[in-house]
Amino acid sequence: MSQFLPILLLFVAIFIVAVRLPKVDVGHSAEFKRRRLMNWLPLGLTYAFLYMGRYNLTVSKNALGSLMSNADFGTIFFWGTIVYGFSFIINGPLTDRIGGKKAILISATGSALANLAMGAVVYFGYTGNLVLTFSVLYALNMYFQSYGAVAIVKTNSAWFNIRERGSFGGIFGILISLGVYFAYDWGALIVKHLPVQYVFFIPVAILAVFVVLDAIMIQDTPAQAGLKNIELGDATSGQENAPPVGVMAVAMMMFKNPIIMTIAAIEFCSGFLRNAIMQWYVIFAKQTGQMESFVPANWGLLLCVAGIMGGVFAGTISDKVFNSRRGPVSGVLYGIMLVGAISVPFALLSPFLGWVVVFMSLAVIGVHGMLSGTASMDFGGSKNVGVAVGLIDGFVYLGTAAQSLLYAKILPQGDAAKDPANWANWPIAMIPMACIGFFFCLKMWNAKPQPKKAIVVDEAHHTSAKVTVGLKTGDSTRVGEVESSL
Repeated sequence: MSQFLPILLLFVAIFIVAVRLPKVDVGHSAEFKRRRLMNWLPLGLTYAFLYMGRYNLTVSKNALGSLMSNADFGTIFFWGTIVYGFSFIINGPLTDRIGGKKAILISATGSALANLAMGAVVYFGYTGNLVLTFSVLYALNMYFQSYGAVAIVKTNSAWFNIRERGSFGGIFGILISLGVYFAYDWGALIVKHLPVQYVFFIPVAILAVFVVLDAIMIQDTPAQAGLKNIELGDATSGQENAPPVGVMAVAMMMFKNPIIMTIAAIEFCSGFLRNAIMQWYVIFAKQTGQMESFVPANWGLLLCVAGIMGGVFAGTISDKVFNSRRGPVSGVLYGIMLVGAISVPFALLSPFLGWVVVFMSLAVIGVHGMLSGTASMDFGGSKNVGVAVGLIDGFVYLGTAAQSLLYAKILPQGDAAKDPANWANWPIAMIPMACIGFFFCLKMWNAKPQPKKAIVVDEAHHTSAKVTVGLKTGDSTRVGEVESSL
């Protein structure tokens, strides 16, 4: 009962927070809202359980002990994240073509098979090159995982107006937080009571169930669910029926878009910081003999609560205070991360260290939900969101790969890792990333997408005008194309 009471309290907290999320009235019917809930809930829970099948590697590393060193773990995680980052070159444009439903089915099925293979390696006691084997299998897992983020944003971009997306960013943060909780705390319970291979096998079973549910319940657009499509107000509003643009043309538009590339730069830093905290703190606690302390013992639960609070905070002030702008929220949260990163080197030997990194997690999960989950929809538009989120989330995992490679080189090994004082390189490496991310957040402080306008013709005066893509940046507006004739 003592194990499951925190779980019950967590779900009660999530329910209360979800009910209390700010509601922006854009005129949706009750029927539309019910069907939208049936759409994003199984989709979102699938995404959360994909996290369980992703960060179970960290749980298995601690359970395997000396069979997987810090350097081994850093190498395996590096290859997985580098594949994840670059796979968006394929998966982002492909998801724009095939839709979010097919993408989430591919993601859950492929990840389940990869986890099944990793569990089999542990079960049969493979004695060969474990680093090489796990690097290949984890990279395969991460390739399929990369469809998940694109799928959830692509699907929901057709169901949420831009004015509602800040609140959805809060929901997105809750889903990420749930996934982290499933991975760390459920994973810890699994390896405590069952052989370590079940930390891979159990996510396989859960994902298999959600493949069936998603196939039945999810639709890519309201029209496919028998409802009327809604006005979205994002960067491609008014172009829903326009002929598709080639993948390379869309990709070049994204790379030339200063706002998209600024978000990508911020999210590179977020990827570095998020996994520097989430992955390495629990390894730090394990190797320095602190796992019985409250924070590491309840790491997944605390990350989940922090992520929920970060997501709700970010979504609420974005829509209610900053008029659906994502830059100011990200700037505030990056300021929190910068203060935290500066504080950690002084807290390595302090019992307050765990709470400092929990507070930093609140900020980084809030930023990730706001930018990858929300801003990618706003500035990419529903038509091109697959490419946009692929580019942005790709940079997240390039940042993650960078921290994996760096920490594999600079963190202590063997007996040296038992002394917390030897871990100073861990937080010091976070400080420049927090500074860079904060700087780029300030650069996009006033950025807000402008919907594309349709052609308007005045027959009496023989005038016509067509205006496409406006990205409001401070006092000026970038115009992608303006045509006029008198």
